[in-house]
Amino acid sequence: MVKYLVQTIIGAFLVDENGQTIKSSLAKKSIDDNVEEILRFEEGHLPSSMAKLISELDKNDEYVVESESLSKMLTKEGFTSISVKRGAEAFRAFRARLPQLAVELGFVKSEEEYQKYVHDFLIEHTRRKLREVAQKRDLLAAQAIRAIDDLDKTFNLFAIRLREWYSVHFPELDELVPKHEQYIKLVFELGHRENFTVEELERLEIPRQKAEKIAEAARKSIGADLSDFDVEPMRIMARMALEMYELRRRLTEYIDAVMREVAPNITAIVGSLLGARLISLAGSLEELARLPASTIQVLGAEKALFRALRTGGKPPKHGVIFQYPDIHKSPRWQRGKIARALAGKLSIAAKVDAFTGRFIGDKLVEDLRERIEEIKKLYVKPPVRKPETAAAPPRPKKAKERSKKKKK
Repeated sequence: MVKYLVQTIIGAFLVDENGQTIKSSLAKKSIDDNVEEILRFEEGHLPSSMAKLISELDKNDEYVVESESLSKMLTKEGFTSISVKRGAEAFRAFRARLPQLAVELGFVKSEEEYQKYVHDFLIEHTRRKLREVAQKRDLLAAQAIRAIDDLDKTFNLFAIRLREWYSVHFPELDELVPKHEQYIKLVFELGHRENFTVEELERLEIPRQKAEKIAEAARKSIGADLSDFDVEPMRIMARMALEMYELRRRLTEYIDAVMREVAPNITAIVGSLLGARLISLAGSLEELARLPASTIQVLGAEKALFRALRTGGKPPKHGVIFQYPDIHKSPRWQRGKIARALAGKLSIAAKVDAFTGRFIGDKLVEDLRERIEEIKKLYVKPPVRKPETAAAPPRPKKAKERSKKKKK
């Protein structure tokens, strides 16, 4: 008689052609443990329930399974006659009575409890699968933030070079337009200083009052007159700089989307860019989750930390998290305490993002805000400095040193 082997979320079963149970081996009742077993099964490892069931079977009998992967696993275990029949009538008949069977075997108390168990199981299974994918996507966010850093350096180099270059033609524009992006856009769009009219400047969204100042400076400029041949290379460089700025904007949007998927709790606390920078410094989301809060606090300040350890000076109170608004906008004496509170919440957020996938960002942000407000109230004034101790008297010179000086 042909027998059918089937793996379900409540265990492994041997059934006959009518879908009636011959033997069974129940899975672990814990959803976490059961999901882990099924995930290992999907990776090509026999679940403990199936391993226990097949240990009681004759390996020379003929068996039917639902998937090629299970067939290969059983073949490795020494079974000689395994065939695959997806959607066989025996499997359909068996699965139709699975809720009832779960109650009869004592896996659950009622069919309603079985439906709830399946629902919770599938949610946890999906969460684990998404987390596996997310753990790889965190590296994409890390690479993207490094690309943004490279773009910023290159863009600033281009902007400085273009300012020096174009100042030969229109030096007054350098002081009138301090923002790099706006300056570069004006150079690219207008080119010659004769084109810097109020109407053209307003078309490029320059306020009327400022446009009048720029137009007046262009008319009275002391810069050299240049031909189209000389100005065109400047415009080409300006166009390349603007393209880099646009690429940076798109990368920022990309990082924001990836971080909300990969590390929603970290993103809720510090935003996508700073969160991605922390992941980049740690190496990965999982590595960040394994770091203590004290290390997260000084990530990005390793040189200052090692210098302090080497020289005995004061260690840094914060690293890259100094970019967090409530740290760099606060008085100097409050920054260390806020950085410590922030690092503690980031440590929790990283662990939750890396190992559970749950979202508790709102609660973490609320707790952090309360702690920051508490710090601002408790430490309104800077701490009173301790009086410096009197310098120790110089040590008397040794006899050998005195004799050496006398000889000299």
